[in-house]
Amino acid sequence: MERLLPEWSGSAQWVLYALLLVLVLLVLAGALRRWILVRRGGAVECYLRAVGARGRRGSWRIGFGRYGTENLGWFPIFSLRPRPTAKLSRRGLVVVGRRAPQQGEDLPADLTVLRIGWADEAGADPHEPSYEIAMNEGTLTGFLSWLESMPPGTRWQA
Repeated sequence: MERLLPEWSGSAQWVLYALLLVLVLLVLAGALRRWILVRRGGAVECYLRAVGARGRRGSWRIGFGRYGTENLGWFPIFSLRPRPTAKLSRRGLVVVGRRAPQQGEDLPADLTVLRIGWADEAGADPHEPSYEIAMNEGTLTGFLSWLESMPPGTRWQA
């Protein structure tokens, strides 16, 4: 009986299986990374963008913010990178303003956008924000509480 499929179809099938295996491994690695970030605690979902930046940094990106004693580490959701993409230092961090998402921004309507920046060396508040961070009301309350609190024994100068 003659073969109905060409000879290379067997190797093409193995290539397809290998690509499928790689895809499954990438999805599992992403799920494991997310689980590890959330499991350690202090991780909240939020959107971040750098004000005035071009490209990806200037557009809204969804991710996890993880509270630390000295900074907020921001991890993009769709990444396998184990380290935060942005670290927002707590020292001198100031909320410049608050607003609702504007028409045309790719954000859910129930979020609040905080415009944040850092005080200068003289202690004056910034006029323009460095970042904007968008979060829901519950996350916003936690963020402002983290920002206003200070760990015991820490001696920071504003």
